[in-house]
Parts: sequence; structure tokens; C-alpha cells
Amino acid sequence: MPSQDRIIDVRPETPKVRHEIIFDTFAALETGSAYILVNDHDPKPLWYQFAAENAGEFSWDTLEDGPEVWRIRIGRVAPPK
Repeated sequence: MPSQDRIIDVRPETPKVRHEIIFDTFAALETGSAYILVNDHDPKPLWYQFAAENAGEFSWDTLEDGPEVWRIRIGRVAPPK
């Protein structure tokens, strides 16, 4: 895990604002950069949302796969369309 990746831990946030934080952080990424999402549940539905809204623009690498903590490296591989 590169040390320059920002860590976004959404566990203390209310569910209502988690996706806003996650997508705002992604929107601010430059191509070739990434951040580490830390979550308290499997973010698979989030992957589907990324695939629907940002197809071809993101990478998704699972670093830790539960059962209590999930860490996903989300990167921008292409500029926004």
C-alpha cells in the first residue's frame, strides 16, 4: 500500500453521509492516484454504484476482506467522462 494514499475511514460516520464522502473523495482524485476506504461492512453494493456511475474510470483492490473491517483501495485510472 503506497504511503501517499489517503485513508478514508467512514466507520464513525452516519450511513447517510458515507457515500457522499466516498464519492466526493473519488471526484477529487487525479488520474493515477487512489485512496484507501475503511468500512465496517462489505462494500460490494458500493462497487456496483461505482461501476454504474464511473465505468472505466476507477480501480478497486480489496486489501482486507472482513469480517469486521474492510479496506479497499479505490483509484482513478481515467479522467472523468
